Amino acid sequence: MASSQNHPAPPARQPSARAGLLVPGLLAIGLAVAGCSVFEAPPTQRGNRVEPELITQLNPGVQTKADVRALLGSPSATGTFDDSEWYYISAVTRMRPGRSEGVEQQRVVAMQFDAGGVLRNIRELGPSDMRDVPVVERTTPVPGTDRTLLQALFGNIGRVGGPGMSAADQGPGAGPGR
Repeated sequence: MASSQNHPAPPARQPSARAGLLVPGLLAIGLAVAGCSVFEAPPTQRGNRVEPELITQLNPGVQTKADVRALLGSPSATGTFDDSEWYYISAVTRMRPGRSEGVEQQRVVAMQFDAGGVLRNIRELGPSDMRDVPVVERTTPVPGTDRTLLQALFGNIGRVGGPGMSAADQGPGAGPGR
């Protein structure tokens, strides 16, 4: 005879403690990563950006300074001692919370002109062309501006009521050395 045995159903599987922490942990990591970009400021274009398509329209030996200025606008900088070098400097910067502004992209296009103002050379300068210039933080000493403790304590002895001083010259803030 065929017996029909009722087998009890296997107990429901309880999620382990690790699985219970996995979902909130992944959610926290996802929010932290997304939060980094939420508080970041949008990129800001600075300087005179020269598009590569515009540079291809310039022909060395043909265009003049007036032509370049009409096409690209005024240069960001010119040569310090010679007006024959023009620099178009642009950068994309982004302000980051709790940190200083960072430069994401920088582009420098240098234009060289001859004595007649005709364009002779176009080149793009990169990081290998840059030089690090250290800032010198020092002050030039100026004699006579620092008073020692003894000068401060005894500097007014003999000034009050001295010969040749009127009543208007005596008192606080009056007299020589005021």
